[in-house]
Amino acid sequence: MKGITLSLGLMAATALTVGQASAETVTLTIESWRNDDLAIWQQTIIPAFEAKHPEIKLNFAPMAPTEYNAALNSKLEAGSAGDIITCRPFDASLQLFEKGYLSSVNDVAGMDNFGPVAKSGWSTDDGATTFCVPVASVLHGFIYNKDAFDKLGIAVPTTEDEFFAALDKIKADGTYIPMAMGTNDQWEAATMGYQNIGPNYWKGEEGRNALIKGEQKLTDAAWVEPYKTLARWKDYLGDGFQAQTYPDSQNMFTLGRAAVYPAGSWEISGFNTQAQFKMGAFPPPVKAAGDTCYISDHVDLAIGMNAKTAHPEAAKTFLAWVASPEFASLYANALPGFFSLSNQPVELKDPLAQEFVSWRGKCQSTIRSTYQILSRGTPNLENETWVASANVITGAETAEAASERLQKGLDAWYKPGK
Repeated sequence: MKGITLSLGLMAATALTVGQASAETVTLTIESWRNDDLAIWQQTIIPAFEAKHPEIKLNFAPMAPTEYNAALNSKLEAGSAGDIITCRPFDASLQLFEKGYLSSVNDVAGMDNFGPVAKSGWSTDDGATTFCVPVASVLHGFIYNKDAFDKLGIAVPTTEDEFFAALDKIKADGTYIPMAMGTNDQWEAATMGYQNIGPNYWKGEEGRNALIKGEQKLTDAAWVEPYKTLARWKDYLGDGFQAQTYPDSQNMFTLGRAAVYPAGSWEISGFNTQAQFKMGAFPPPVKAAGDTCYISDHVDLAIGMNAKTAHPEAAKTFLAWVASPEFASLYANALPGFFSLSNQPVELKDPLAQEFVSWRGKCQSTIRSTYQILSRGTPNLENETWVASANVITGAETAEAASERLQKGLDAWYKPGK
């Protein structure tokens, strides 16, 4: 009996020890649509966090981007979603918060590292509550073939007159297509066209907020003029641009056939591996020398907490780390072109990424004009801006007609201040 009693005692002690070890280690599952950066999480981000917090293990579980919203909603409704939720900007995540699926992160340590523009994609309309920790934004501007510019003796343009003079010189030489962009996919014309150059006209956040408040209309000069400038691009896009897809544009530039590429910074990693020439970048040229410059510094990705997580304290520990300068530096350098939204300085190793982010020091940042509030109804202003931008470039619609149509569509459902 003594032997049996002793064995039972040892078993009980062992079970207690195992139970304590289990209690001390928590595994957090992270939901994400970014399945292209799985290796970066596994090799860089997760080891860095777990080294500081061995009591918390991270399981990064991404899914296909096109399936994410529907799948995540289903998981949240069923109570089977992960502890940590990667948040898309604006309405998709706002709806999750309003349904009680995302927790407020106002009290997470490090949230004072982010300003109102950085938090705008994941805050309530009044800005009072933020429900995801901002992670990254993408910047817009122009990537150019440095070898082509050097060969033709072209200086980097800073004004619109210099920009079009450079395109004219490239076109006259005939070696390169001046600019690689097509209108087939429509979003390209709006995102890398209208939303790229537009902030210099509507003065970034000043104009964007005035549009939301109803103090400006899309028929005002500040919103029509960028379409007029966009219409001038037609002469520099090469033959057949109307049928040219987004991948066509990428290939045209990386193969060295075009000298300038209206860009989103997310292209940097891919272009670095594909282009066999030196590249540089410049921000959207201003109207006249000395004008304040504005850049589309668009909020893209954030990370929040499932309100139903069984491990809220561990989740908050992870989110506080996401809000830290250490994470900002790790993420921005692992994914060149996805820039930290933190106010804390981040030193970037990639020279092209550093060129993009340096514009924050001399230009005013804003986000895409259609993304907050103004695309909640039908017709959807974002989607209609795609059509308008492509139409203006091809000549199917004038700048004035496109602007009038967009404002009419917005008036059909949006009543400012109500």
